[in-house]
Amino acid sequence: AEDARVVLLEMEPQPGYHASGRSAAYFAAAYGKPVVQAITRASESFFRAPPGGFSEVDLFRPRECIWFGRPDQAPALAAMREAVPRLEFLDEAAVRARVPVIRRGYLHGGLLDCEGGDLDVEALLQGYLKLFRRSGGDLRLDHRVTALEPNAEGWAVTAGDACFTAPVVVNAAGAWAEQVGEWAGLAPLGIRPLRRTALTIDAPAGLDIDDWPEMVDIDETFYFKPDAGAILISPADETPTPPVDAQPEDLDVAIGVDRFERATGIDVRRVRAAWAGLRPLTELEFEKACRGPLKPVPNEYAWGTDRIAGMEPESGRYALQNAGKPDETVVWEGDNGPDVTHGNAPFMGTNEKLGGPLRVGRSDPGRSAILADRVEAILL
Repeated sequence: AEDARVVLLEMEPQPGYHASGRSAAYFAAAYGKPVVQAITRASESFFRAPPGGFSEVDLFRPRECIWFGRPDQAPALAAMREAVPRLEFLDEAAVRARVPVIRRGYLHGGLLDCEGGDLDVEALLQGYLKLFRRSGGDLRLDHRVTALEPNAEGWAVTAGDACFTAPVVVNAAGAWAEQVGEWAGLAPLGIRPLRRTALTIDAPAGLDIDDWPEMVDIDETFYFKPDAGAILISPADETPTPPVDAQPEDLDVAIGVDRFERATGIDVRRVRAAWAGLRPLTELEFEKACRGPLKPVPNEYAWGTDRIAGMEPESGRYALQNAGKPDETVVWEGDNGPDVTHGNAPFMGTNEKLGGPLRVGRSDPGRSAILADRVEAILL
């Protein structure tokens, strides 16, 4: 917004309604593969010391995290400690000293991370919105986009009774991103909204839980943490769902309660509150998961290499058609030329069809298009 005239179209009466407003965000420095940890680390200094005037409250509150596991999960704990050597191993007694509700005999142990903390998501969101307005940005609430069409000026965006035009449209629609892309005539990218459930229960009477760590099952089947005097629990579900106003399913709530009860022995008699939010799975997350610790290579595919499996066997090879263009496809090329009915690569143009670009992230030839010199933009 500092360098362009930008209007932000928000379909709800308030920003962050579907995701940010339902997040129990935690800064987990040890979470994920090395590339994910590096991205997390890159944001740490901002959270701990944001620019002056960004927020009147702290964005970051230190809180330890313990990745815990049962005896049958000991190999997973060992693997994580090998990947992140700075984590301290705690036996069951040491974990129970911090979180005394853990059932005796349940744990093999845990890995202590002292570098995590709670994030104030509301303050973070409001800080960015304040910065956006201060820079001249125009926020329009209750403006649900219903149409997106190219015109002589770039794009025409219809939102209710209003119409906006700009040379650039930034699709930041979260769970609705695929729908917005379809309106623009673009091939799907495979962005899938995933529902995640959270609930809160009363803390045991007479027990001070404020300084408990974030407690995460090593296989990420559930986690719990203190939350405003209550205990927040999530079954860490990622259920594919249409882009909707997500609501908690009774089964997911029950699963979260059951896993917590098995770990602690607490008999949960009442759920104070339950909610769900949407977490879109993007091609970038897929790319990060596939590449793991490998460094990017030129012209790489989502799995972190510039080659296609089985690319040059004696009987033929996979080949690219229209390489680097929006309609780039993979085909099997034998002695008689391209044959789209042969092969086992799950890409557009082969037996298993997936629409959309085949290259992602930094290797996507179209990704830099919005970085050209522009003077206006519409954020959806």
